[in-house]
Amino acid sequence: MDDNELKEIREKRMAELKEKMEHPGTTGSVIQVDQLHISDILQKHPALVIDFWAEWCGPCRRVGPAIEELAQEFAGKVTFAKCNTDENQQLAMQLNISAIPNIVFFSHGKMVDRVIGAYPKEAIREKVLRNFP
Repeated sequence: MDDNELKEIREKRMAELKEKMEHPGTTGSVIQVDQLHISDILQKHPALVIDFWAEWCGPCRRVGPAIEELAQEFAGKVTFAKCNTDENQQLAMQLNISAIPNIVFFSHGKMVDRVIGAYPKEAIREKVLRNFP
């Protein structure tokens, strides 16, 4: 590999990182939600799916990879996010999160649906398609 190839690779990677920082959620990455920034995130992302989870929750760990894959699949159309309920208890209470995993669907800042439990990726995809045609 010569210097020009390395330079091109570096420039491409820097452009990707810059895009990801400027437009989180449009590149297929899962963004993090906390109680301080929830209002801003709801305003910025008209089609938003938030996975409420906790580190100690086994079923949450099974849902996590599905959320990551769906974020890639719906990149640029639907934003996927995660919120740790242990670190954001006030937000969890505000949204009546009493069991996890709990996946909440927001359209233009309003809660439109939710999935409680460790549903398979296909079932979550169907909910995404139903809520964000």
